[in-house]
Amino acid sequence: MINIEKLLEVAKEAAYEAGEIQLSYFGKKKEIFHKSNEFDLVTHADNLSEKKILSIIQANFPDHNVLGEESGTHGEHKSEYLWVVDPLDGTTNFAHNFPHFAVSIGLVKKGKIFMGVVYDVCKNELFWAAEGTGAYLNSEPIEVSQIEELKKSLLATGFPCSKEKTLEENFVYFQEFVYKSQAVRRPGAAALDLCYVAAGRLDGFWELNLAPWDVTAGTCIVREAGGKVTNFDSEEFNPEIKNIITSNSLIHEYMKETLFSCQEKIHNRTN
Repeated sequence: MINIEKLLEVAKEAAYEAGEIQLSYFGKKKEIFHKSNEFDLVTHADNLSEKKILSIIQANFPDHNVLGEESGTHGEHKSEYLWVVDPLDGTTNFAHNFPHFAVSIGLVKKGKIFMGVVYDVCKNELFWAAEGTGAYLNSEPIEVSQIEELKKSLLATGFPCSKEKTLEENFVYFQEFVYKSQAVRRPGAAALDLCYVAAGRLDGFWELNLAPWDVTAGTCIVREAGGKVTNFDSEEFNPEIKNIITSNSLIHEYMKETLFSCQEKIHNRTN
């Protein structure tokens, strides 16, 4: 039986090591590559960070499976443990030397999100949690905000790299929430948006077209901080479904109602 302390120790080590790689490239001219389209970027720092994270996990837990954004799945046999890794969340920010990006390392145990570590490299802020431990920023416990009204809330969202798919839909949601909340931000790193909800810096966050490596670690941190995470049309959260709502739990239903009303507008507009 692997104890939580060892799992967290390895995840934190991997996050810090990947962060060091990213800082060595940050602020310098970078060679930028494109993945599925001209807006979906990857850099050498993404790839080197993922290799470093994989090497640390595999050295400590050779029987575990790993899912990495850049290199796919690893592991010869199916394990009850699956590490879900985004080596550099916020690559577009990083590529432009905009100091808001993170290493995200989540762990799924027996099909359930179990642990999360997210490292904000430029601010040297390590968010972390495991099931039953509470949530922390560096060594201090964190918890979600107590804002109860949507009109008093600060929200965040993100837009997908593939602009042709959901951009118009995003604008409908964005406009509606701008009117109904105090303000909406679009920082560009979903893992950090989730952690900011956990730390009470944001009251809620929603986004479309996300992948499991974007949200696994942050979901654990939000839950352990007292927040709520669901998909748009469910009470449970499934990271394979490419949308997410997370909140302090107090404004969650208001957010869902707003998103539902927007979906009706979008449906009526296209029919």
